[in-house]
Formats: sequence, structure tokens, C-alpha cells
Amino acid sequence: MMPDPRPYFAELADPRRETKNKLHPLQDILMLVFCAVLSGIEDWVGIENFAREKEAWFRQFLSLPNGIPSHDTLSDVIGRLAPGAFAEAFLRWTKAAMPSLAGEQICVDGKTLRGSRSKEGSIHLLSAYAAQARLVLAKQALDSKSNEITAIPSLLNLLDLHGAVVTIDAMGCQKAIAEQIVQGGGDYVLALKNNHPQLCADVSLWLDTEADKGKLMVHETIEKDHGRIELRRYVLSNDLEWLDQKPEWMGLRAVGRVESTRITGEQTTTEHRYYLSTVANLGRFAAVVRGHWDIENGQHWVLDVQFGEDANRARKDFSAENLALMRRMALNVIRRNGSSKDSIRQRKLRAAVSDNYRFALIFGKSAT
Repeated sequence: MMPDPRPYFAELADPRRETKNKLHPLQDILMLVFCAVLSGIEDWVGIENFAREKEAWFRQFLSLPNGIPSHDTLSDVIGRLAPGAFAEAFLRWTKAAMPSLAGEQICVDGKTLRGSRSKEGSIHLLSAYAAQARLVLAKQALDSKSNEITAIPSLLNLLDLHGAVVTIDAMGCQKAIAEQIVQGGGDYVLALKNNHPQLCADVSLWLDTEADKGKLMVHETIEKDHGRIELRRYVLSNDLEWLDQKPEWMGLRAVGRVESTRITGEQTTTEHRYYLSTVANLGRFAAVVRGHWDIENGQHWVLDVQFGEDANRARKDFSAENLALMRRMALNVIRRNGSSKDSIRQRKLRAAVSDNYRFALIFGKSAT
């Protein structure tokens, strides 16, 4: 289960000055916002109203010396909270729940907070996501002058990669990133596209030719959903003697291809995707490639549809970034501490209406 977040909130430095106007403890504010987000509340006025309705419940575990803060106070404090320190507290919290990542698949991908768009542009967050555990492990905001290539190494540095396999899309298919993963004790499966044009051309020609000759084993899957059929054919080649660039990619053991055919009615489309991999087993390669999509379906999509992330227009100071982290905290708690029989939507609804369920969801036990 995810642990009680209060000790991790308590480690954060209060961004406010010590004056007589400082009426509400930082930990109280953070817990009010967290519980409201967990219950599906998506705006500052709604968070204040929720807290006022549930004030007696909150007083079971918060001091609230001056009652419930106003929505302006909530917005101001969350907006001024240092996002880097908050992300570090979040990381310590997730590590307490999952101290070892051995055997896990760590998916790395970015997501833009579209509602945060301002003159400086929208905030872009890079996340590390444990696919099997369905747990957001860490996040990092990209500097406006940087991109994912420079941010990925910093994100990976936060994690113990021993025994894990890291999957990244083509932006992260970089020699230095591959070396970092291997030196960290992990494996990688990296999507290969035209950002490495010669390498991609060489790998695609080899795999297409070998597959057409029937020299490679094929792992095939078929999925049927909503009138659509998807056929995927995975091939993997461990023969890399022909690849001049092999020494440049630390740990490289295989190159792979996925042929995806989608049939919708009378329309059929086919695409090929290519990968560099330290995973040399075909079945494992297929599972890892397919598993990478869970960061899209299990995190990005859920945050947009269930938590209204893209529609949220919080923009003041660091409020968009800090609220995004609150949503990821809420998603982790709902997934890890809630009943697996209920959908995310049902768990959020129960958290909104049931004080006992909300308490058990956060603290792992019923209120006394």
C-alpha cells in the first residue's frame, strides 16, 4: 500500500514568511488539497467547499487551528510551493511503497499540461511509470529551454534500475541514455526512428529481409475490440555481427521489429516499428514493447479523462505543476489502496461520498 503522505508533506519547506497572517499549517493545506483531488474535485473553489463540508472529518487528523483556508490561500500556497522539493518528497513516498524495481518495467514518457498554456508555453512533465505495478514512480518538469533528451538522464538518476527494464520512445534512443541504463544495472528497449537515420535504415533493412525470408521466429498476438482487429507480429534478431554501430550502444544484444496491422471494417493499415534491445528473448521483448503503452493508457489517458488534467487551467506560479503531482499521488493511492474490483471512477466517487472509505484509502484503516 501507499504510505500515509503526512510525514512526506511535513518535510517540505513552507514558502510563506513567518508573519501573523500565516494562519494555516502547510501540512494541513497539502492534505486538504490532496483529499479533494482524490475525491475528484478539480478547482480551488471546489476544494474549499469540499473542505468546509468535511471539516469535522478533517479534524480527525489535521490541526486546522484557524479553520478551513480560503480558495485564494489554497491557490497561493500551492502555487508558491517549490515543485522540485515536492517532487523529491513524492519520490521518497513512492520508494517507501516500492523500494525495489527489480523485475519491473519502467516506462518513460512525457505529457504536456495543455490547460497550463501561457505566454511561456505549456508545462511538459516527464514521468517514470512502473507498468506491472501501475505506479507513477517519479516526475520531472522540463525546462522551457530543454527537451526530453536532456531531462531523461536526470529522471533515471532518481531511480535504482537494478533488475528493471526501461522502455523509452524514439526521443530517448540515445547512446548516453543506453549506457546510463546498463551501468545502472538495468535493461533497455528503445524505439528507433529517423532521429538515427542510418542506423534505422540498416536495422529495418536487415529485419525486413530476414523476416521476409522466414529466418526469424515470429510472436503473434490478435486483439479484438469495438469492431476493430489488431494483429501484431514481433520478430527479434540476436545476430548483430553485421551492425557496424553495435559497439556504440552499450549492452546491445538484439534488434526487433513489430508489424502492426489494424483492420476496421473494410480499411486495413499496417505499420512497422523498430527497436534496439538488451532483451534477447522474443516473448519478453513482445511483452515489454506492448507494456510500454500502459503509460499512455494507464497514466496519461486516466489523468485526462478521470482527473480532467488537460482541462485544468491552473496557471499561477507553480500551481499547474504541483496540482499535476497531486493527481499522480491520488492515482497511486486509488490504484494501490483501493479495491481492484472497482473502476477508477467508482473509487473516486466512493472517496467523494464516503468518509470511511476515503479514510481507509489514505491511511489503510477505518476511522475510529
